[in-house]
Amino acid sequence: MSILGFIKKELIEIIEWTDDSRDTLSYRWPDDDRQIKNGAQLIVRESQMVQFVAAGQYADLFGPGKHTLSTQNIPVLSTILGWKYGFESPFKCDVYYLNTRLFTGNKWGTSNPVMMRDADFGVVRLRAFGTYDFRIVDPPKFLKEVAGTDQNFRLDEFADTMRSRIVSVFTEALAKAGVPALDVATRYSELGEALLPIINPAMTGKYGIEITSFILENVSVPPEVEQAIDKRSSMTAIGNLNDYVKYQMGHGMGEGGEGAAAAAVPAQMAMGFGMAQEMMRSMQAGAPAAGVAPAGPPPLPAAGDAAATLDVLTPEQAAQALSVSVEDVMAAISAGDLKARKIGNATRIARSALEEFLRG
Repeated sequence: MSILGFIKKELIEIIEWTDDSRDTLSYRWPDDDRQIKNGAQLIVRESQMVQFVAAGQYADLFGPGKHTLSTQNIPVLSTILGWKYGFESPFKCDVYYLNTRLFTGNKWGTSNPVMMRDADFGVVRLRAFGTYDFRIVDPPKFLKEVAGTDQNFRLDEFADTMRSRIVSVFTEALAKAGVPALDVATRYSELGEALLPIINPAMTGKYGIEITSFILENVSVPPEVEQAIDKRSSMTAIGNLNDYVKYQMGHGMGEGGEGAAAAAVPAQMAMGFGMAQEMMRSMQAGAPAAGVAPAGPPPLPAAGDAAATLDVLTPEQAAQALSVSVEDVMAAISAGDLKARKIGNATRIARSALEEFLRG
């Protein structure tokens, strides 16, 4: 082989790359330590971009098409290599192919609970996971911050690297959005779309990628917060408590038998509390309640007793006010639900304690 033929064989005349892996993000074209010929052909297919790197600096970027490498279409490279008036000799630089197609179904998730401040529950710990779709939109940024000089940077490497980054950006976006924990746990699709405008500037500015779809598949809160959410949902479902009690009473009476007996309990309680409240209003006004016999003479505290200044009732009076038995009143005192004290040999209940019990 002649010297001319040998030199020609050592020069690169065509640069192209066909991706058959479907999971390669960036690929450094192997030059086998050869130089690129002046006027060489660069072929860039759809969903590809080519980044030239010379002397450690990012040079020209090429999109899809067939390009002839000359001084006119590689101005940045010409400046880096010092070609002020064109060039004729071969040159050497690194050529990176980047896959710009959409990569779908990438998983993300929080390995540890994320702390967020919530208006309803205070500080709440959240766990979340889902999927996202992305594409490369800034090749120099992606090569610099993510792929580096890797010969063949694949999706599995990216997934491990980006999972923590996605979670970090998600946490910041969630804090900025100020979405309540109740909404986070119930509006996955809307929340994912709402977070995109907050997530994307950070992902593009830091890593050169664009998140086209961000999906939350599950957001879980601690058990105590779940219980609070369930209680709030139950209260919303019941609506007006008075209407609910009336409905239960009517339904039980309609069934008869045990149903009627069960309904009678809340009915008696409601009537008892209503009468008690009426009695309390009447007592405060200094007159007996309508349709109710006087509860007996008012208590006469012993002289010098510490309770002489208190407005007190006997257990019998409290039982009549509540329309329950004296035993039930004493049981409530023993359980601590109703406050009482002994004056001499008799038990007395402060009227304020009874009013507090009625309100409870």
